[in-house]
Amino acid sequence: MPQFLSSKNAKAFLLFVGFFLYSNIFAQQPLPKEQALIFAYFKGNGQDGLHLAHSQDGYTWSALKKDSTFLRPTVAKDKLMRDPCVIRGKDGLFHMVWTVSWNDKGIGYATSNDLVNWSAQRFIPVMQHEAEARNCWAPEITLDEKTGTYLIYWATTITGKFPETQSTADKAYNHRIYYVTTKDFKTFTDTKLLYEPGFNSIDATIQRDGKRYIMILKDETREPAQKKLKVAFSNNLIGPYSKASTPITVKYWAEGPTAIKLGKQWLVYFDKYTEHKYGAVRSDDLQTWTDVSDQVRFPTGARHGTVIQVTQKELELLLKQ
Repeated sequence: MPQFLSSKNAKAFLLFVGFFLYSNIFAQQPLPKEQALIFAYFKGNGQDGLHLAHSQDGYTWSALKKDSTFLRPTVAKDKLMRDPCVIRGKDGLFHMVWTVSWNDKGIGYATSNDLVNWSAQRFIPVMQHEAEARNCWAPEITLDEKTGTYLIYWATTITGKFPETQSTADKAYNHRIYYVTTKDFKTFTDTKLLYEPGFNSIDATIQRDGKRYIMILKDETREPAQKKLKVAFSNNLIGPYSKASTPITVKYWAEGPTAIKLGKQWLVYFDKYTEHKYGAVRSDDLQTWTDVSDQVRFPTGARHGTVIQVTQKELELLLKQ
């Protein structure tokens, strides 16, 4: 204790230190005992399928099933399962979409009631109507809880579109974010453009924040290199979204964001893909971000995934696998 403090000030100092330590511990252990977090991810090129990890505090993650696969991909020509996005639907089921191929015009889809047993996999041809579509990358699902409508969105390059941001780098990919909606995953609306930020963009993920929505996405610009995450906001799930913010990640290249609010803090996890490890940033207000990459631990080799909340009962079944 600093000797220059009076006894009264010393007591106040100790109370402050105690509160500070308690606040930081609480910030990293915000989940009730009956709840847990699951991280769905892929490894390598996505050829072996879905991997899962669990956490109680959002910072330390442990692989489930000895880091072996929970579901092997069976659809599309390449039979990959990259960028898995899993959400809990209004029906109580887990709904998952994923990237099936580097160059295909659709995405994969399957459901489960426990993350162990899965339905037959389906191929949803969301860009089949576009002759010049080159790909469908990193699909995600966000539920509009008021209407029961699911927004499915992904990144696609359509050759000849958006020439103002066209480059020959990165195999001349020039992505934008597109979407369809559905209420039953059987019938879908026509594909439309969801967000045009004015730059080559991929890996969008959308979370509800009170009455508004936050979109976190990657600026994929190669010349000059950006490769950083940015955020945009909207009062409606399908937009329009605001101008993208300045980067919320720093010097490293980042992709595949997934976000969750723990207590009063937002955590955004992302794949530091050139460094072959995971990172994270944290914010109380979605405006100011602190890099906490040195505080998170993920299974070795984890790639672009999503985080969801489950019950301890659901986790117990996963731990038995």
